[in-house]
Amino acid sequence: MNDANAIDVAGVPASTLNLIDLSSSDIQRSVSLLKQACLDSGFFYVINHGVSQDLMEEVFAQSRRFFGLPSSEKMKLLRNEKHRGYTPLFDQLLDPANQINGDYKEGYYIGVEVPEDDPRAQKPHFGPNLWPSEDILPRWRQAMEKFASQALDVVKVVARIIALALDLEADFFDKPEIFGDPITTMRLLYYEGRVSDPSKGIYGAGAHSDFGFITLLATDDVPGLQICKNKDAKPQTWEYVQPMRGAFIVNLGDMLERWSNCIFRSTLHRVMGNGQERYSIAFFSEPNHDCVIECLPTCMSEENPPKDLGAAFNIATPLVIRHGAN
Repeated sequence: MNDANAIDVAGVPASTLNLIDLSSSDIQRSVSLLKQACLDSGFFYVINHGVSQDLMEEVFAQSRRFFGLPSSEKMKLLRNEKHRGYTPLFDQLLDPANQINGDYKEGYYIGVEVPEDDPRAQKPHFGPNLWPSEDILPRWRQAMEKFASQALDVVKVVARIIALALDLEADFFDKPEIFGDPITTMRLLYYEGRVSDPSKGIYGAGAHSDFGFITLLATDDVPGLQICKNKDAKPQTWEYVQPMRGAFIVNLGDMLERWSNCIFRSTLHRVMGNGQERYSIAFFSEPNHDCVIECLPTCMSEENPPKDLGAAFNIATPLVIRHGAN
C-alpha cells in the first residue's frame, strides 16, 4: 500500500483501500483482495492496468487545456440530449437535500462514438460526440478516444476478477449479450479552487452512488474524494480516498450491487474542495442496452433469496443514469 493512505486530510481520516495488481499471476490473491473490498466499501485501487502514465498525463494536460478555454468557447459545446459535451458549474445537483446551488465543478461527457446514420444511434447514450475544433485543441479527440478504448479494456479485466469473486466463470461478463456492446461514458472533471463547506451546502460534488457496473477514476495529486462508511448513521462518517499516481480508483455501481443481491456494495461518495484546483477523469461502464439485470445464480440461496428490489429491469428502458463525479 501507498504510505499516503495513512495521512489525515484536514482532520478527516484516509481510507485504507486494497490494491490489486492487474499484472500479477497470483489470481487467487487478486480475487481475495477484490472480494474483501467489494464486501466492505466497494472501492479499491488497480495498478499495472495497461494504460501508460504518458497517456494519462496527456489526457490530463488536454483536459486542463479545455477547461482553460474562455467560457464562450466551452459553451459552444454545451451538453446535448445525448449527454455529450460540456457541463458548466452547478449543472449537476447530486444531493439536493444538502446542497444549495449544485456541484462546484465543470465537466465534459464523451460517450460511445456512433455515427448519426447508424441504427445504434437511436439507442440512449449512443451517438456522435461533440469534439472541440482541431484548430483550438489539436490532438484532443485522439487522446480522449485512445484513453477511452484502453479504459474499457481495464474494465473487462476487472470484470473477470469480479466474476471469480462471485463464484462465476471468469468470462461470465464477457458474453456478447452482456458486454458485447457496452454503454460507456468518459467524463472529464474540473473543480475550481473553492473550499467546500457542508454547513453552507457547498460541495465539489454532492453525496451520491454511481448507477452502473463499475467506475474507473484517475485523479491528479489533490485529495478531494471521500467515501461514506455508515450511510444510515447520523452523523455519517466520511474518509478520504488518497490519490495514487498511475493507479485507477475503482468503485462499484448500484447495478452491480443489485446484480449481486446486495452482497457487493455500492457506496455513497462525494468530493470536498480544499481551495486547490483539482482534475479527475471518470470512466463509467454499463452492459449492453438489452442486458437484463437480475439476481446472479451464485448470489441466491434458501437462506439468502433474491432481495425484493422490484422486477428485473432491462437497461434499455428510459432512465436517468447517474454519471456522478469523483
